[in-house]
Amino acid sequence: MEKLLAKLAETLPSYRLPTAVHSHVRHYMPVRAGTKDKNTLIFDAFARVSSEDELIVCWHDVDFETSEGQLLDELLTGLSYLGRAESWAEARRLEGRCDEFDCVPGDIAFDVTTGEIGEIVPLFCPLPQSGYSSMREQWQQGTAVKSGKAKGKKSGPVLPESWLAAVSLETNELQAAGCSQPPAARRVFYRRPANCLKPTASTINRRAPHSPSPVTTIRFALYGKPLPRMEDSVKIGELARIALMYQTEKHLGQVPTLLSGHDLPEGNRHNHAFFLPEGNEQGRIDHLLIHAPGGFDGDHLRAMQKLNRLFTRDGNEWQVMYEGAGEIDTFSEVCHYARSSRTWRSVTPYLRPWHIKKNFGVVEQIRRECRLRGCLEPEEVKLIPEIMVGSTPRRAIQFHRFRSKRGLIQPDTSGNMVEIIFSESQVGPLAFGFGCHYGLGLFAAFYD
Repeated sequence: MEKLLAKLAETLPSYRLPTAVHSHVRHYMPVRAGTKDKNTLIFDAFARVSSEDELIVCWHDVDFETSEGQLLDELLTGLSYLGRAESWAEARRLEGRCDEFDCVPGDIAFDVTTGEIGEIVPLFCPLPQSGYSSMREQWQQGTAVKSGKAKGKKSGPVLPESWLAAVSLETNELQAAGCSQPPAARRVFYRRPANCLKPTASTINRRAPHSPSPVTTIRFALYGKPLPRMEDSVKIGELARIALMYQTEKHLGQVPTLLSGHDLPEGNRHNHAFFLPEGNEQGRIDHLLIHAPGGFDGDHLRAMQKLNRLFTRDGNEWQVMYEGAGEIDTFSEVCHYARSSRTWRSVTPYLRPWHIKKNFGVVEQIRRECRLRGCLEPEEVKLIPEIMVGSTPRRAIQFHRFRSKRGLIQPDTSGNMVEIIFSESQVGPLAFGFGCHYGLGLFAAFYD
């Protein structure tokens, strides 16, 4: 068996991934706090795959002897789970070759074959047998030197001489030896599709492999208890902007104008990022849509994908999970902001961006904004008294309507709920007025 596994370890495999969706469970686990165990709520995230989908793994240019193939078949028959111990799996060896893989070794996100931008993820793979022997020798020499300097202290862990024994170590043995990772493992990078973890099984359609398109939109999921209210959309929009600016500065060394909205070229017509909270049926924000008509480049995407939480100074915190990226129509099945419709209705209050004048009220200002944005001029603009947030009617004044930044000129502090009707379908997202980049003045496609 060692000969068989060592042969596989010599080559990094390629994968064809099944369709997967984000999922999670919450449960309490005992966590040591001082001298006692404290029950702590654990957020346990995982990827859910369909029982009908297959994960295909290919070791290129590896040939088996007849006895090795038979042994591999027996081992695969006994493989009852993969990944989480509660998962069920059935494995078999495939004859022939498969050349269509979407998760391959590489540390560059750009796929030169398709032109698409993927996501770089680290994986642990077994060291080749020869590599383990060299690593073990260096390890043992280093341990001997440390032991000589620290007389009377316990010597470091001794690695197994056998490569097979090293790759077979149990977790409790690794922890007892003080190892943070398996000794016979190497950390390698793989490129996988940027949207391989989808919000629902049938939401994001795969793009044809040879028709690359610019990425204008990123979607994140929010988890926490309680989730923020839609009435606080502008607060969450501002938090998302701050968090993403921090991520890009941390990983790129600077904040792109695309996110900050500062130092934009003259004539910019809102091509920088919109931070748009999405509400669920209970009126709670459970997703964030980040949309930049000017498009994100690969560096921006890689940095923003690392966003994993939002928090406030008063102790509120939410987990954030990256769901996918693409053009805006990628999300049309799961997000009302991303659809196409003639009728658009307020989700958050519209606040006039200019002071009111004679013949220049809410209706006229919306018409003017549409012209400036390159949209069709509305056929009709109607003021509506209230909208439904979850199952509760809400008026504009019941929303938070102010930016946190001081010194801003805000011509309208009350706001209005609006319905806009165009002569032809318009593609979202549509957000107008004061604070429109942070979740105010946001509209959703409406169907009678």
